[in-house]
Amino acid sequence: MSLKAGYLPGLQDDDVEWQTLSYERDGPAIEVSVPLLSHRQMKALSGRIKEASQRHLKPMAVSDIAATIDTVIARLLDRSDPYREQAEEYLPKITGYDAEMVRLGLTGYLKTFRLSELNRFLAEDFVNPKILDEFQPLPKGGYGKAYGPDLLAHIWAGNVPGLPLWSLISGLLVKAGNIGKVASAEPLMASWFAELVAEINPTLGQCLAVVWWKGGDIDREQALLNQADLVVAYGNNDTLQQVRDRTPITTRCLTYSHKVSFGMISRAALDTGKAWAVAHQAAYDIVRYDQQGCYSPHLFFVEKGGAVTPQEFAQYIANELNCFEEKFPRRALSIEEAGGVAAWQQTEEMKSFSDENSTVMSDANGAWSVAYSEAEDNLAPSGLNRTAKVISVETLDDVPARISPYKAFLQTVGIAAAPEELRRLADLLGTVGVTRISALEHMTSPEAGWHHDGRFNLLDLVTMTEVERSAETAAEAFSDYVD
Repeated sequence: MSLKAGYLPGLQDDDVEWQTLSYERDGPAIEVSVPLLSHRQMKALSGRIKEASQRHLKPMAVSDIAATIDTVIARLLDRSDPYREQAEEYLPKITGYDAEMVRLGLTGYLKTFRLSELNRFLAEDFVNPKILDEFQPLPKGGYGKAYGPDLLAHIWAGNVPGLPLWSLISGLLVKAGNIGKVASAEPLMASWFAELVAEINPTLGQCLAVVWWKGGDIDREQALLNQADLVVAYGNNDTLQQVRDRTPITTRCLTYSHKVSFGMISRAALDTGKAWAVAHQAAYDIVRYDQQGCYSPHLFFVEKGGAVTPQEFAQYIANELNCFEEKFPRRALSIEEAGGVAAWQQTEEMKSFSDENSTVMSDANGAWSVAYSEAEDNLAPSGLNRTAKVISVETLDDVPARISPYKAFLQTVGIAAAPEELRRLADLLGTVGVTRISALEHMTSPEAGWHHDGRFNLLDLVTMTEVERSAETAAEAFSDYVD
């Protein structure tokens, strides 16, 4: 089966070089053609996107942009729509994730971008979203207007299906022209979204493009970075450092690196009537997309003193992972991924040999593993792909001090605790750098408008033009009604 990725307004397919990516998993191989633009073509495409942004997008009401996005998302949520049918058929084959997991995951994720939720994005970052359309009064006096960049360049990671839609939609909401570089691991979802935008609103479709190049292709990356007014990039620290170094000094560059997330289980959640449900929720966060998101948990701190002990809770999680393996089988791992899992398991097993209070539970085929420990281990990432660690603690109040050395790497914490504990722990965790706290089972499903790594989705993308009160006052002297 052959598919095409990318979206290139103003360019004809025959004028573009195409490279074929092949995906061989279960069943016949799938080939995806991706566009490989020359330096000249990238510069010309950037110029067209900038011009379309200035001519069409900037004058467009943000409510009209949101309405178009909502219509696109409605199409992608409709299981009878050809685009949704393609997504359900091909994304599991390309990514290796279980088909039912992809179907459910897409539905939950796409609902984040319905019109009511897009309004939450806008309201979260702007007291008055009309400031994106026209000058509005400012609380300090005077008036102002928010302007998105003419060209916002996105460099996306491909570890979770559909992930690029978050920053692409954010760019459209602030009226930025957008060019996004998709990853080889999943080049389709952003491409389909762009095609649908163009089908539903051809004018808006002139204001975005989806491109590709192989990771490490400095020339093509540099061609886009040189044209961008703002860069948003996702990836590991080395990749992001290279992007920062290549971005012109006058161009803003927002980077989102790999983070570590974890869970915290209070003794209040460990009675015999609640613990199984909590373990099920924790296991779901581990299983969903095999811990490939920065919000996926690597370990769980479990408080002593409940009716269910931390070690028993670890066994509960292991049991739930085993059940999930029957429902959502883990995808086949690459040699590198399998090596990472094996190395992590070996390290944890070595610890258990020297510590009678440590143990490792795993599937006979290595589909999942849970390590248990009572030692004060470092906040280290798991081996990913359904591996997690349960650490017993006397009290959850001790956890923030233990994780404080890792402030730069922290993101999401899933908490099962009583209301008073939640508020107390939230303050302690915020002090040491945690930027998001959710319920278990929701760690991998951020809410609309969440502050990714503690930052703003839309506000970080705009610049403000302010007319100060002094200019307003001075202008009165030149009015035709002055005495």
